[in-house]
Amino acid sequence: MKLTKVTVNKYKSILKEQTVAIEPDITTLVGMNESGKTSFLQALAKTNYFNADDDFKFDTTQDYPRNELVDFENDEDDAVILKCTYEISQALKQKIHDDLGVKLVLSSNLTITYNYKGNNSVTEIGVIEKDFLSEKINGLVLSAETKKLLGSANSLAEVATITAIDGDIDLPTFQAYAKVIADAKPANWSNALNFYIYTKFLKPNQPKFWYFDDYYHLGGKININELNNGSVDEKLKTAKALLELARIKPADIISSTDYERFVALLEASSNKITNEIFKYWSTNKNLDIEFRIQDKGVIKYLDIRVKSQRHKISLPLDRRSKGFNWFFSFIVWFSKIQADKSSDYILLLDEPGLNLHASAQADLLRFFEDLSIKYQIIYTTHSPFMVESDKLNRVRTVLETDEGTVISDSIQEKDPNTLFPLQAALGYDIAQNLFISKNNLLVEGPADLLYLTIMSNILETNKRTALNDSITIVPVGGLDKVTTFISLLRGSKLGVVCLLDTFTDQKGKQRVSDLIQQKIIKEKHIRFFNEFANNGKATADIEDLFSKEEYLKIFNLAFEKEYPEIKITDLDSSLDTILKQINKVIGKDRFNHYRPANKLNQLGVDKSYFSPATLDNFEKMFIEINKLF
Repeated sequence: MKLTKVTVNKYKSILKEQTVAIEPDITTLVGMNESGKTSFLQALAKTNYFNADDDFKFDTTQDYPRNELVDFENDEDDAVILKCTYEISQALKQKIHDDLGVKLVLSSNLTITYNYKGNNSVTEIGVIEKDFLSEKINGLVLSAETKKLLGSANSLAEVATITAIDGDIDLPTFQAYAKVIADAKPANWSNALNFYIYTKFLKPNQPKFWYFDDYYHLGGKININELNNGSVDEKLKTAKALLELARIKPADIISSTDYERFVALLEASSNKITNEIFKYWSTNKNLDIEFRIQDKGVIKYLDIRVKSQRHKISLPLDRRSKGFNWFFSFIVWFSKIQADKSSDYILLLDEPGLNLHASAQADLLRFFEDLSIKYQIIYTTHSPFMVESDKLNRVRTVLETDEGTVISDSIQEKDPNTLFPLQAALGYDIAQNLFISKNNLLVEGPADLLYLTIMSNILETNKRTALNDSITIVPVGGLDKVTTFISLLRGSKLGVVCLLDTFTDQKGKQRVSDLIQQKIIKEKHIRFFNEFANNGKATADIEDLFSKEEYLKIFNLAFEKEYPEIKITDLDSSLDTILKQINKVIGKDRFNHYRPANKLNQLGVDKSYFSPATLDNFEKMFIEINKLF
């Protein structure tokens, strides 16, 4: 059974009835602190928590909205807390049909209503007893008269009133079967068969809720005596789960003086847990978990330490990073429900990975995706790195208003603070996908991007070598930002090649030289336009890959309203580049290089616009760039 929607009302900060759609795999609740995200999760958990726990039982005093509590306690009427609607799977329906021996029309949904004063109710699933009897008689050996009587009966209770006659071979057995079902029906159920189906098939298959939050972290030193005395401290719940996983009873440790066997059992369990962690924990794989049992006379402690293989030192678990502690504690606590093969679970995770680095949060999301194959997951967050921008349909926003907590689809939300994690996640994803890929060609500005794209398309159209489709051109906004960009992309382990104007300033040249010396980028991955231009100079810009006549034609069209037409004879050929030569003519240090590139893009030209030498220059460059990736 899958949870499909939850209608919640009158629970802590939730004052008005509202319905929340639940995804079949993962649902993400996004909102600010104190917005009501935790309240929603805890209310859900209390409907069917996976084990007996007083913290997960409804309590009117603690749970009913405080400003209405006095009136409610003095009112005879009850109040609905939650309505949980579950979808009944086809496999479960088939089990019901097989048990009944006939195929009936069953409702696809089951809704359970939870109230404060205990008057919980279940929507009946639509099976009509008369239809069941009409179908059932076809498979029984009965007289024609008895079949007629059964066919006209409206309920299973009426079956007992029929007297057997000759030929009613199966009637006694069927009457006994019908009586068991009819007698079990409580007074608040109108249909005995529906109650039978609910108690035998639906209730046992209703998913249990499992809740985990930051309070469930394991400590570095566990008091075994407190565990043995049944302490309900939050941290000790996870410690107890760890011992259960290792099949160890606290009393056995307390009564023993030889702890080697217990340590061995704990290490065996720990190895399984750490193997699970390191499938997803990419931050540091050089860690081991060590256990020691300390005998302090009357009190005994379990000491959990994390050892670094790299540094050969160990620290108590609670003195390692909070992120690793969270992950380790989560797997320990989660292993408790994994051991239950007979039940389905819905995982309720409150601010998971709050202390994890952004890349580790990405690992956690990958872990959730794998878990969601078997478990429904509902988690809360306010981190943009815990929101998958390509799965915004999973997001529900949680907002605190003057009228209490409001939970809605993300598309309906207007509050900018609530939307911030979604906007940040979307912006990050756009930046990643639009501007950064596995292979990145860094250029200085958008003019370079346009020229390279235009010329690559022309060459490709004419079946000549163009820039490989797997390469993304990334304009970094100027030479001074190139080195920073290289360092950032290196951190993401991406392919990087730089295509730059020839350095004319010593500072820029030195910064790139430093990157090469520090082995952040290889010298062969930096290329300059003068390597591919035919101007015979030691320096060149991308504009020098065109013939002077071609570039002047583009420039004159772009600036026809600002400057008189420039001719070849106006240029000073003693200057290095076409840009410097134009600057001298117009009497400026610099003009907007993007405008000629944009003009060329608007013209929609083909290969006939360019000389063979220009096409060769760009093709030679693309061949070289492709090789570097």
